[in-house]
Amino acid sequence: MDYEVISRCERINVVGTSGSGKSTFGRELAEILGLPFYEIDQLFWKPDWQETADEELLAKIQAVCSQPRWILDGNYTRTIPTKWQHVQCVVWLDLSLVRTVWRVTKRALSRCLSKKELWPGTGNRETIRKVFFSKDSIIWWAITSYGTNRKNYTAMMASPDYSHIRFLRLRSPKSIAACLEEMRQMRTTL
Repeated sequence: MDYEVISRCERINVVGTSGSGKSTFGRELAEILGLPFYEIDQLFWKPDWQETADEELLAKIQAVCSQPRWILDGNYTRTIPTKWQHVQCVVWLDLSLVRTVWRVTKRALSRCLSKKELWPGTGNRETIRKVFFSKDSIIWWAITSYGTNRKNYTAMMASPDYSHIRFLRLRSPKSIAACLEEMRQMRTTL
């Protein structure tokens, strides 16, 4: 896909398995394109790891997506009908399973050691117990959702239901970096 098409998009959803780099890529792309950035995890997670009810989450997603310009990162399949009715481009970070698991593990360990609050005001922090010894482990989630994500996004890219959306599938850190660099160069020449 021609990166120039994406550089003109003003409503972008960045998707991919946990650990693929959605938030990092989304923030950087938002900065380059001058678009507001939103993270679905931040809209979803309440203090003490309490989940937002679907009705409330969809209202929050609708509030973001009804704006004229945004980058939204995150999967949350149940939000697709809301966010994709407005989206112009979906960027899928589709790294290998080994790389994704390595990255999510490294990130989780770093967060455990730093005790960094993940979303301001929530108090939510990664812990060794939650990361390695819980049924809610982000590492386990990345492993178990990887195949389903690939199957689903591949099917959605080919579906006539989503023919109004431009899809960009980036499969390596090198292609991700090249995309961002190309966007940066395009913006400086405008």
